[in-house]
Amino acid sequence: MASTLVPVNFFDPATVRESLAEVAEIADSDKVSYVNVPQYNAVLIYTVSGTGEDPLPEIFHILEALGSCPEYNRIVASFRDGLLSLGIAQGATLLLANEYAAEDFTTAQYYIFLAMHSLQLNPEVSVIRFRTELSKDNEMSLYRYFKSVEKI
Repeated sequence: MASTLVPVNFFDPATVRESLAEVAEIADSDKVSYVNVPQYNAVLIYTVSGTGEDPLPEIFHILEALGSCPEYNRIVASFRDGLLSLGIAQGATLLLANEYAAEDFTTAQYYIFLAMHSLQLNPEVSVIRFRTELSKDNEMSLYRYFKSVEKI
């Protein structure tokens, strides 16, 4: 599922397909939709899966979950089927919302730490929350670096 986050000021409902096609490969047969993300003054444009699953992409749920984090540094992730979805905010400011192809959890951790480093955030004082289940080994691996690891 392809998606992009567009600031409300640059969003035009008449050009949603073109906006998504500028940043992702989409087939002519793909249905494109969008949903407002008012807490970040943005609109998420995405392709709709025909599988009967949740029609909203995982990154939408990540963005929603960021708002419920009580800390100033807010980190929410999920890792499923070789895809890491990651959202990072400070207070009400969204710093990152992205998805990364990661064949294993070690690669997913690499992307998490790369994002944290590029945003100059210290994992040792940060809580990371996962929307997906983590194995005990993966959870313990994260505990070596983060203040806390939680499941939401």
